[in-house]
Amino acid sequence: MSTHPHPHPPVAAPWIDLFKGRNGWLALALTGSVALHAVNVHIVTTVLPSVVQDIGGLDWYAWNTTLFVVASILGAVLSVRVLAVAGPRNACLAALAVFALGSAVCAGAPSMPWMLVGRSVQGLGGGTLAALSYALIRIVFAPALWPRAVALVSGMWGVATLCGPAVGGLFAQAGHWRWAFWTLLPVSLAQALVVAMKLRPASGRDPAGHRHAGIPLVQVALLMASVLAVAAGGLSSVLTVQGAGVAAGLALGAVAIAWDRRVPVRLLPSGATRLQSPLGAVYASIALLLVGTTTEIFVPYFLQVLHGHTPLAAGYLTAAMAAGWSAGSLLSSGCTAGRAERLLHAGPMLCTAGLLALAALMPSGAGLSASAFTALCGVALACVGAGVGIGWPHLVTRVLTLAPPNETDTASAAITTVQLYGMAIGAALAGLLANAAGLTHPGGEAGAQSAAAWLFATFALAPAAAALLARRITRRQGLQP
Repeated sequence: MSTHPHPHPPVAAPWIDLFKGRNGWLALALTGSVALHAVNVHIVTTVLPSVVQDIGGLDWYAWNTTLFVVASILGAVLSVRVLAVAGPRNACLAALAVFALGSAVCAGAPSMPWMLVGRSVQGLGGGTLAALSYALIRIVFAPALWPRAVALVSGMWGVATLCGPAVGGLFAQAGHWRWAFWTLLPVSLAQALVVAMKLRPASGRDPAGHRHAGIPLVQVALLMASVLAVAAGGLSSVLTVQGAGVAAGLALGAVAIAWDRRVPVRLLPSGATRLQSPLGAVYASIALLLVGTTTEIFVPYFLQVLHGHTPLAAGYLTAAMAAGWSAGSLLSSGCTAGRAERLLHAGPMLCTAGLLALAALMPSGAGLSASAFTALCGVALACVGAGVGIGWPHLVTRVLTLAPPNETDTASAAITTVQLYGMAIGAALAGLLANAAGLTHPGGEAGAQSAAAWLFATFALAPAAAALLARRITRRQGLQP
């Protein structure tokens, strides 16, 4: 392991090296956990309309994602401590157990509050699994394999596009949405067996790891409060209350960043809180891109209410966003440094274009036939995902290479923390904006049309901001010695 951060990401090794011998088993142990987490996300996105029809709670629709991601932030931060104390294998097994418990609670939920409890527990386990996967890439693989491993982890969302909507959609159409959650339990058990047998403690011990790593509890509490403040404002129909929730949430996020700069136990590595630094610009881009993708949580609802799609069809069409992300990530992972920089510029612009296209298409179909609408909607969703995916391996690899050598664990966990915070703020803002635009009042088709137009058009601003940051990332990178 190098003792100095690399000014540029390492040249990617051939794909075959990632699957040779023991590397293949390690890749399966890491990516299987991410696949489980990703499948769950698509299952829930697909079955939520059926859940609301059965147990109610439309006003709390977006909170299923908000609380899931808030708990995931906590899990991502705790992953550093869990990894240091328990080692790779036991840390992954503990996270899988928590995830399975949350899935069981969701499956048996008699009402929306219970569903939200289950989603929170799921999020705690899922966030830990996602963070551990990125942390273990750096620990168990050589630097030349990092871009490929990052792309493979991202590619697991492509597996989810095949399994998640199918599982969720089939059970939802049959009127048995609860069984979509029950199916996660045997899959969790199978993954636990792979981890137990192949991810042995000796394989992933980080010689630079610290058993007494601290936990930045104040910063985590502030970030969680930030998300919940925005989401709570969205529950009110009064515009001033909604605005106060957004203002309070953003202020708490700013306080968390300011606090992190002053304390020895940090949530983010040195330099990550300053947009002027390459590391800070990369983390900010990750958050902004993830904000844009959270519009996905309302896509199945819009497709079913406005365009008459079945749960299965709506789930698979929605999954085009994740498919675009996976395809873009896998195809771009071996790019040269120069081409990677061009992709960091092009990706956010492609994401912005996809969201603007959805703003025009989703409310009324833009006068197109049903088949033409479905095709163009799928392309637009895929563009949103691909816009993130084509730059994702290079953003993550830059974090791993730019981080100070004594803060690599913190930097690895912070990838997931920032990613989840962007998702959580995005989900909270999406729920607030959709409700304010008429999703629940007046509701019905007219409310859904208004919500769709406002949601996609407004959220296109996030990747547009990331496009501006990309210029700063590549310019600053070019100045590195």
